[in-house]
Amino acid sequence: MDLLSALNELEELIESSGKVPLTRKVMVNEDLILDLLDRIRTTIPEEIRQAKWIIQEREKVMNDSQKEAMRIMESAQKQVDKQAEDSEVARKAKVFADEIIAKAEQVAQEMRAGAQSYADEILGALQDRLGKIDSQVEQDRSELRSMK
Repeated sequence: MDLLSALNELEELIESSGKVPLTRKVMVNEDLILDLLDRIRTTIPEEIRQAKWIIQEREKVMNDSQKEAMRIMESAQKQVDKQAEDSEVARKAKVFADEIIAKAEQVAQEMRAGAQSYADEILGALQDRLGKIDSQVEQDRSELRSMK
């Protein structure tokens, strides 16, 4: 028997009992009342035990849920930190790569300028040499003409 049905029986017993005239008092069967009170007393500990168990289970579920929520939050924070770190690493790598590319372009430009300068020097020297050869050829031709 559960507590509520025992209390309902007690209420029915009181309502169905005989009334004392001109008062709000009722006459009840003492044995029935004592029997119901004994059943209520035996039922209450079970109800309290169930209520305590429910409260403990609720607290356990809440604690477990809170721990799981904290674990999820920590995991999410770690992922955010890792993504931020990865993003920072990628940004630094891009900056470093851009610096390398800029330096390589500068070196390539300097090499082109050096190669052009070197080629110009070689061509100038060749032109001077060819000029001297041309002068020599012209002189030799002149001598050949004068020998005739």
